[in-house]
Amino acid sequence: MPEWLVERGIGETRAALVDKGEIVEARIELDGTLPSGSVIRARLVNPGVEGRNAIAVAEGGAEYMLPKGGCGVSQGATVTIEVTRETIPGTEPWKFPLARVTTKPTQEMRPLGERLRARELTFPAPRDELASVGWDDLIDQARTGEIMFAGGALRTFATPAMTLIDVDGYLAPDELAILGAAEAALAIRRLDIGGSIGIDLPTVGSKTARQRAATAIDDVLPQPFERTAVNGFGFVQIVRPRSRASLIELAQDPPSFEARALLRRATFDGAGARRLVAHPSIIAALERREEWLNALAGQLGGPVSLRADAHLPMSGGYAEAA
Repeated sequence: MPEWLVERGIGETRAALVDKGEIVEARIELDGTLPSGSVIRARLVNPGVEGRNAIAVAEGGAEYMLPKGGCGVSQGATVTIEVTRETIPGTEPWKFPLARVTTKPTQEMRPLGERLRARELTFPAPRDELASVGWDDLIDQARTGEIMFAGGALRTFATPAMTLIDVDGYLAPDELAILGAAEAALAIRRLDIGGSIGIDLPTVGSKTARQRAATAIDDVLPQPFERTAVNGFGFVQIVRPRSRASLIELAQDPPSFEARALLRRATFDGAGARRLVAHPSIIAALERREEWLNALAGQLGGPVSLRADAHLPMSGGYAEAA
């Protein structure tokens, strides 16, 4: 029976849907993120153009774009909005989270674990239960975009327009297209990829093989989604709801992504004073978040210090005895 597991870490909450000992779906919710579905009050500061793309500012200064406009609300007035897409980090920090005007009463979303009806893991704990079902491999897939499977590999790229998945391998083209389509669909679900997605399969001349590749996607990827047929060049486009950042998109902010991953690893390295050694950009990210270091010190029961090492890769940080 599939089961959601949730782990409240430092700077983020991690969730994994586990089926038969493997992660089939995952989410990471950053601390301070207002989840999709939240209903808040905000002030309309820009009515937009021709009734579209208005801007509202919530208490605390967070700005939201209203693609359908302010629905007749005057500039400067207070309006109730529902968050429809959370902030998407990465290469376009100027992109606003999205919302819409609503008549619903204001509402805070429950914690992620409650929303998923998950079993909440003790953290930190003597045993790394998420790692035992493949969390570390999942994080590596998000940071590299590379996913290996028997006979081939996926290479995933987050672009401003869509997430692209390239399928390559050494199997016969028809076989690789069908298997690659299924593996891509599994990766889309596992890495929580939404929005517009393009899958570049091997070019196959057989219409039957293209239809089987499309069916492989339908058999693996849960609704709701829409897709095109697989065209003669092996390309298929999928559109899924996109209410939050995928793990691939979160990894587009490496200093913050790797800093949080390092904090998680450090909690399983034993108690006492620790020194975190990492790439300078990771150290800089940690220096800006004193509350993260204080939280780790509380979990370890000892002070936490930092040391930059420019020779380390971004993902190569570690904890050592201080």
